Amino acid sequence: MNGISIKCLKSENIESGANYSQFLISSLRPGQGITVGNQLRRVLLGDLGGTSISAVRIAGVRHEFSTIPGVREDILEILLNVKGIVLKSPTIDLQFGRLKVQGPTVVTADLIELPTNFEIINPNHYIATISTANTLEIEFKFEYGTGYKLASQSFSDEGENFLQLDTIFMPVQKVDFKIENVYDNNNNITERLFIEIWTNGSISPNDALKSAAQITVDLFTSLIETKETNQKNESDAKDPSVSIEPYINITIEELQLSVRAYNCLKKAQINTVGDLLQYSPEKLQELKNFGRKSADEVFSTLKNKFGIIFK
Repeated sequence: MNGISIKCLKSENIESGANYSQFLISSLRPGQGITVGNQLRRVLLGDLGGTSISAVRIAGVRHEFSTIPGVREDILEILLNVKGIVLKSPTIDLQFGRLKVQGPTVVTADLIELPTNFEIINPNHYIATISTANTLEIEFKFEYGTGYKLASQSFSDEGENFLQLDTIFMPVQKVDFKIENVYDNNNNITERLFIEIWTNGSISPNDALKSAAQITVDLFTSLIETKETNQKNESDAKDPSVSIEPYINITIEELQLSVRAYNCLKKAQINTVGDLLQYSPEKLQELKNFGRKSADEVFSTLKNKFGIIFK
């Protein structure tokens, strides 16, 4: 993938603060376009996190089928409107916001009192209309996550009276890609990957693409490190200084040696693996009637059964 390059071809802001960009990744080898495109698309849609409103507490409301005097919308309509508010947050900690408005007025997202450094991407987003002098008071729970979370129950706790929402944390709304073949003068083929990204505005498509690439790099880096660790552990397991201790009391009967080799060891008062390891290969072959063939059999059995290698 030498010479691979990426370029932003188009970028624009669309309605409600959402963002769109198109990128071109060039100089890919044949077959790499579909691999890179699929991987980036999956990570962009599934692994990037964001902050959303996960629950609300409305003064005077006991359940989601209530109505509020003087407010045109019922609770279900208000909850649906609240779910459309897009937040940008510098923290992953749980935070709270508040709204207290007296009518008559139109209630929009910009009236919410936010924690420090929080930002509402679509401040003109409609929440409700108060047609009388009544007051609408709402407390919002801001939560960070990935993917989406279904409301497990209507109220998180009877004492808190927070109405739970089905929450979408994903900042990337849509990803499309296509691949084109490019032929040079020598009829060699490379691929170009066009990738289009739509976000809700809480993150730019450029930052989203960088984050997706970094997540992919971190994933494969962890796989490489895990493989190296496993190889080291396997090597350590074959080191006699590490592996001999658990086997020293095993009797030589368990080695299932040939009759000749077994009888020679028993005559030499070698009854366990520990006794056997007291002999060097040269000294072992000096035993009466214990030749090279018997020695090779013992060495092979110790290696295959217990990973013990004679030096």
